Amino acid sequence: MRNLLSILILSLSAWSMTVTAAEPVEIGYMPIIPVSQAFLTLDEDRLATIGIQDPELIQFQNGPAMVQALLAGQLDIAYLGIGPAMVARAKGADIKVVASNIVEQISLVALGELAPYFASGDPATAFSRFATDKGRKPVIATFPTGSVPDTVLQYWLRKQLQIDPDQVEVIYQGAAQVQQSLLTGAVDGAAILEPIVSISLDRLPDARVVASGSEMFPNQPGAVLVVRETLINEQPETVQALVAVHAEVSRLLREHPEQAVTAVQRYVGGGRLSAAIVQRALENSSAHFVDDPRQIIDGTRAMHDFQAELGTLKADVDLDQLFNTRFYETLAP
Repeated sequence: MRNLLSILILSLSAWSMTVTAAEPVEIGYMPIIPVSQAFLTLDEDRLATIGIQDPELIQFQNGPAMVQALLAGQLDIAYLGIGPAMVARAKGADIKVVASNIVEQISLVALGELAPYFASGDPATAFSRFATDKGRKPVIATFPTGSVPDTVLQYWLRKQLQIDPDQVEVIYQGAAQVQQSLLTGAVDGAAILEPIVSISLDRLPDARVVASGSEMFPNQPGAVLVVRETLINEQPETVQALVAVHAEVSRLLREHPEQAVTAVQRYVGGGRLSAAIVQRALENSSAHFVDDPRQIIDGTRAMHDFQAELGTLKADVDLDQLFNTRFYETLAP
């Protein structure tokens, strides 16, 4: 793969191609661990080496906001959840998933009052026992409706635990707000991702992960790399090189997460998180950094069908048209 990447870079350099000859490429991302490939790609001028000079970087706090940006014609490249990607495609955004970032990224973190109910007794009765003892429903924070965290939470409640979701009061927030809600004790738990999981466990001694990603929604697809069809059609060499870099940094995240700390630290948590927290979050996620888009197609179909059942995916999306795997297939040995 390194040889292919080198050939692509040399080809682009010889051709003297720069995407910025017209307008800066817009890249959207969220400051979360599941899109760590974005931060490594932005690091050390990797984008410049593949012909993308001085991109415009746009940070978002949740996937639905990225959907609106895509529908408004913003963002040539975006790192976002597969749920919002499906919504954007269903509503007419000309985007393709060209690579996966991560799978099974969501965990359920419970705080002190709620966590013991999962440690003792059947997890399916934890919420009802809590309500009986406390006289109120447990409050769980997650990302907005239609996001991957919300979908995973609903799947876990309805399909895995097979309980009435009304047993839980769900509040919908952006990443920074969910973290604040956990740290201030404004909620009893959250269906959330890294680095919020590691931050909560570090700062709240009574916080516990009571359900992992594989328990909540087995093989759940998570964040993905999407590219506008316009860029694919006009600059396929750039997209090919981007996917090659994506695969290269994904391998680094899996095999040597400690080497990614500095780059990820610049973008996650406003650059204020300690290196130790970032490294812990990366190590917790390392086995889940799956970059081959073909590996998440079945999981995406399962999530699509569940979202359609919930009514959060109001327009049908042709999954065969959502994915473009040819760039990744070129990298396969």
